[in-house]
Parts: sequence; structure tokens; C-alpha cells
Amino acid sequence: MSLLGKAGHAPAARESGFAAHRAGVDRLLASYRAIPEHANVRLAKKTSNLFRARAKNTAPGLDVSGLTRVIAVDPAAKTADVAGMTTYEELVAATLPYGLAPLVVPQLKTITLGGAVTGLGIESTSFRNGLPHESVLEMDVLTGAGEILTATPDNEHADLFRGFPNSYGTLGYTVRLKIQLEEVQPYVALRHVRFRDVRELETTLAAIVTDRAYQGETVDYLDGVVFSAEESYLTLGRRTDEPGPVSDYTGMDVYYRSLQHEGATPKRDRLTIHDYLWRWDTDWFWCSRAFGTQNPKIRRFWPKRYRRSSFYWKLVALDHKYAIGDKLEARKGNPPRERVVQDIEVPLERTADFVEWFLREIPIEPVWLCPLRLRDTGGPNRPGGRAWPLYPLEPDRTYVNVGFWSAVPTTPGQPQGAANRAIERTVTEFDGHKSLYSDSFYDKDEFAALYGGNTYTELKKRYDPDQRLLDLYSKAVQRK
Repeated sequence: MSLLGKAGHAPAARESGFAAHRAGVDRLLASYRAIPEHANVRLAKKTSNLFRARAKNTAPGLDVSGLTRVIAVDPAAKTADVAGMTTYEELVAATLPYGLAPLVVPQLKTITLGGAVTGLGIESTSFRNGLPHESVLEMDVLTGAGEILTATPDNEHADLFRGFPNSYGTLGYTVRLKIQLEEVQPYVALRHVRFRDVRELETTLAAIVTDRAYQGETVDYLDGVVFSAEESYLTLGRRTDEPGPVSDYTGMDVYYRSLQHEGATPKRDRLTIHDYLWRWDTDWFWCSRAFGTQNPKIRRFWPKRYRRSSFYWKLVALDHKYAIGDKLEARKGNPPRERVVQDIEVPLERTADFVEWFLREIPIEPVWLCPLRLRDTGGPNRPGGRAWPLYPLEPDRTYVNVGFWSAVPTTPGQPQGAANRAIERTVTEFDGHKSLYSDSFYDKDEFAALYGGNTYTELKKRYDPDQRLLDLYSKAVQRK
């Protein structure tokens, strides 16, 4: 039964959706042909959720304006065909009326499905559903060679299917993705469990991931927040259709502050499934505090339509363009601050080690925790499951994503990116990986060892033989 009792897409609606999609593909291909042969191929896209600078490009870009829609939803098969530049905000709006949602919905509304697959994504279902690319059944990819190829787990382009996650547009761009969906309920019942020691949190997290339950109650969604070494929380969500009051964190109340409490008894709360999926977007986790939005006197007059991550991102882009923050620090007699905006993964058993090191060495709080396990762990005829060579996590092993997004004071005489470099070294020492959406400082050999090596080189030769697209190191580290 759907949340709104809505029927599935009729054949005529499906055909209309695919016809509009084909028109968008035609515009895309025409724009590819208009790019000079000597120029790198890039997207003509005004918005982004990347936090690393990149060189300006004077050549025309790919026209993806016709690839921003949900093409069709099949509620019986629990699948959706989605254009690559469709945001999760649009995708969720199309699937929730059927009582369905993507298996993993990244936290920010303007992340695109194609972006989450080529650049990875994560959320509180990842301890049971893995990462967004694991729910992809097939995808159409515009390669650097200008071909649109359909890649599936077992066709002639299976190597592209496996190598596409974490390639960040250096092997091609998704035109269409067919993804699996899962049933959801109208509400999510929450328990916020407090810990006064991150090692106790780590032990409890491991048990919940294994049992999918806590104190006899099912856990469908799982993430956490560390405020300090003495105050951290796991938030446990359970799907429910039980009617009752729900909280609203799009108004004066701030979601992450609602987690905090003193007692050992879990604090309970309830949200609609819609508001749960977007609970972090209103205040960009907690980053809205940098703009004063959490101050009640300011929040009262800050329009609701601007309380969303995409607007805060625009403010950050202005700061980067005009160095507003550095100029304000200079007026106080302080050096520029180093941006530390990162998500990393370490094995679950090293989570407390990393968090304790981070709290000791990097003056940023809070930090976000999100456990994940690869969904496909193989079987008798496929030991180890699917390989994802550009972000090689081990099957049957639990990792924890640690997210931290702020800036720290620089120290005179230290190399550029000193804090980020220290984080990279520590994550590697702890057998982890770092996402590549922000600043990176690896040398070429270490980067290759961590992110695909020879496998990536062979994929580039096959699908971008003329190097029309930037390579991953140039894009992620050299900021080209």
C-alpha cells in the first residue's frame, strides 16, 4: 500500500517520460560535438556539492538540462529509471507517493543520483544497504569517447559498471540509471542513545549492526554524532505507520540539538519519513551556525526557503571567491584558516581510535558517524561479491564514515593543508579511505594505491582513449 494510495505510472506516462529523456540525450550529444577536440569535456552545470576548487574552463560544457527528471517509477518491481542529473529531492518526491524510497538517500537535497554514484554517497541505511551505487541495476554512460554505453553487472561493459563508482566524471557521465527502491513507512520513530565514552559507543554500534536491533526494538536507520569525548550519541530509527505527533525541525528548532540529553534513558522523537530523510538539510547538519542561522533572533527572520544546504553552499562559494573569512581573520591579526571539509571511512574497530585522535589533534566539533557495509558480499559462484576497485572496501567488514566540516587555524611554517595531510596519514594508518569531494594532498603513487591503480588506468584507455576527460588524480588532487 502506498503512502498516498497512488497507482503506478501508466504506459502512456512512461512513454512520455522516456520521450522527454531521449530529447535531453539528443541535446547532450549535440553539446558534446560542439566542444573543441583539444578541450576537456566538462559539465555545463552551475551548482555542485564538491568542496574542492578547480581550474576555470573557457570551452563550452555538456548540456545536461534535459537530464534532470525521474523518467518512470515501477512500484510493482520497486525500481525507477532516473536521468543522471536528477536531484535526490526530485527523486524522493517521485517515489514517496508509492511508499518507496531509494535504498540510500544522501543527506543533502541537491545531490544528484549520478553524482552520488560517481562520487559516492552515504546515509543512515548504509549499515544494511551499502552505498548508492550498489542499488544500481544498469546505467547509460556518456564516455569520454562520446559514446553512450549501457553498463550492467554482467554485460560487455561490466568493467565500467564496477569502475564507475568514485570515478568523479573521469570515465564518463551517467545519462540514465535504473535503481532499486525499498518500501518505507509514513513515520520514523527515533531513539537518541547517549554515551560518555566513544569506546562504549563503538561496542554498541557493532552490536546494533549485527543484530539490526537495540534493547529488543528493530533498528532500520542508524547514525550518530560526537559532540566531545564525553558526549556522543547514536540515533536509532524504526519505520512505523503508527499515527501520532511528529516534530518539525524546519522551523525554530534545530535537529542536531534535539539529540542532546543528560540521562541514560534514550530520548525518543518522531518524524515523518519526508522530514527524516531531509533532517540534516535544513541546517546543513550544523554548518548553518557559521551564518548565524541557529541564533533565534536571526532564525526568526531568515526565510524558510533559504534554510537549506544549497543556499548555504552559495554563501560558502562567495566566501571562497572573495576570501571574506580570511579578510575578517586578518583584521583580527590572525592568519588564514585551513578548510577541513572531509568524510572518511575507517573500519568499525578503529572508530574510537580515530575519533579520539581527531578530537585531540583537530579542533572541530561536532562530527558525524555513519556505519556502512557493502551490500553485495557474493555467494558460492562469486566469492567476495562485486569489486568496486576505485574505492575498495572489504566485503563482510563494517566501516564507519566520520564527517567533519569546518576550518582550523593555520600555523606559520606548516605546509599547505597541514591538518588535511595529517588526517590523510592517519586514515591510511587505520586502514581507511577518504572521499574525494574536497581537498586532497596525496602523492601520485599513494593515490594510485588507494584509488584503483592499474585497473583505473585500463578503464581510462578503454573508455576515454583520447583523454577528453580529466584523470582522477588531476581532478581530485591537482584541482584541474
